[in-house]
Amino acid sequence: MASVHHHHHHEPTGQSLVAEAAKALVDAGEQWTGMREEVFAALAAQPRPASAYDIAEAVSQARGKRVAANSVYRILDLFVASNLARRIESANAYIANPHPGCRHDCIFLICDSCGRATHLDDDGMTGALVEAARGAGFADIRPVVELRGICSACN
Repeated sequence: MASVHHHHHHEPTGQSLVAEAAKALVDAGEQWTGMREEVFAALAAQPRPASAYDIAEAVSQARGKRVAANSVYRILDLFVASNLARRIESANAYIANPHPGCRHDCIFLICDSCGRATHLDDDGMTGALVEAARGAGFADIRPVVELRGICSACN
């Protein structure tokens, strides 16, 4: 059985998470614009994975004018590529990465009842998947591991 490697992170929230995300994006050579900040703040405030439409609605309400979901999708794609957010593939939704400066592959546990997503860091398991894919001739591998069930709060 693979051991779970626990990463010790401080888990910033609110403005400190937004500030860490801004630093990580600028360090990656991208600009941190007002719109990107608003999208990230709206994403980070969500209690469960959110769609681009959910984020567009939250930003629209905060701005007092409509923001197109297409604009939000482009920003979310940048955030995923820059490790500021993660995409929950099975739900076509996104969550803010609570530690944007740390790159590792996550295993997501998604509750079918309340919709919350919890991530596990198990480098042994995701590493084994990457090695198996490399052995099959794949390159540029990005493990996407999602387990669906009922969380302990809903059970």
